[in-house]
Amino acid sequence: MPVKKSAFKHVRQTEKRTSQNRTIKRKVKDAVKDATKIISTQPNRIDAWGKVYTAIKEIDKAAQKKVIKKNTAARKKSRLMKRLNTLKTA
Repeated sequence: MPVKKSAFKHVRQTEKRTSQNRTIKRKVKDAVKDATKIISTQPNRIDAWGKVYTAIKEIDKAAQKKVIKKNTAARKKSRLMKRLNTLKTA
């Protein structure tokens, strides 16, 4: 338990940041899950592109805010695109 006033403030800040980061990570995880689900169910690439695009957008936002590292973001995007490219064009 903190003793100093500044230590209490640090605890509050950490809780707030942790909560915000958790929310952002959850958005990324859900978006990637939705994208992979639609890739496995949709027969063509055009229909699945919308979900993949939103997932990539969420990943980029998280990386920009330094919630996830940039290499992690690149890896996630790469794997999504690899899955998407296995589908037929039309």
